[in-house]
Amino acid sequence: MVVDFSVLPLGFLFTSPGPIVVKLGPIVIRWYGLLIASAVLIGVSLSGYLAKRRHVNPDLISDLSIWLVIGAIPAARLYYVLFQWSEYSQHPERIIAIWQGGIAIHGAIIGGAIAALIFAKLNKISFWQLTDLVAPSLILGQAIGRWGNFFNSEAFGDPTNLPWKLYIPLDRRPVDLVNFEYFHPTFLYESLWNLMVFAVLITLFFRALSKKPRLQVGTLFLVYWILYSLGRVWIEGLRTDSLMLGPLRIAQMVSLGGMTLGLVGLGWLYVLKRPLPDVVSSTNGEKNAPE
Repeated sequence: MVVDFSVLPLGFLFTSPGPIVVKLGPIVIRWYGLLIASAVLIGVSLSGYLAKRRHVNPDLISDLSIWLVIGAIPAARLYYVLFQWSEYSQHPERIIAIWQGGIAIHGAIIGGAIAALIFAKLNKISFWQLTDLVAPSLILGQAIGRWGNFFNSEAFGDPTNLPWKLYIPLDRRPVDLVNFEYFHPTFLYESLWNLMVFAVLITLFFRALSKKPRLQVGTLFLVYWILYSLGRVWIEGLRTDSLMLGPLRIAQMVSLGGMTLGLVGLGWLYVLKRPLPDVVSSTNGEKNAPE
């Protein structure tokens, strides 16, 4: 049986209204920035609540959020620019134009992890404890932030005629695909996948509060890495604008590496039954472990 997708409701078709929310003279509010700001605020509130449930001072999360923003956003932009240097070297004035899009989540994770490591060391708290509290907020923020790609008409996939196809304006299409109008909405795929991962992490978090055995410190972050990376591998394969290293898609390579490290970490915790190496002593690590 052949399905004629052209007769399905037009509500399945995605068309961006444009990147700008409102413009008042010199003041321009863009969807991309608004979504990132919203994700940060929601994430801080959620992680603060989770910290209370694990008997960790929620003020630490508020302080940590500043470090994460300072570490993650510049690193996300730098990561993207470095792998697109052939383009940005010709237009260096666009390097700081982050409002036009062009940040990489893997760069943000690297920058945020470095900032969290320093923060944990200074505050003598388990780094892995912090990552467990941040992981659900991180994946939820990624689910929200992906819609910035929709409004910017970027990060889309190959041409398609599926009922949930995404219309891309002519000036945003790749040169070799200008004759195609509709593409895979990979922003939507990843946003939905991230929401699923968020549901898994939150379920694990609250089950561990009420049931034994409790989760080992670091488990939530490792599960985050594995599940997010699993989805990113197949979604990245659909995209037309992947950051490349020769013939290889960088995000796929990093995701495969993340899955491997995550599985090794879980094996370390639950097969070898040893705690993850941390930036604080074992005494402090036990003190800050979840109840």
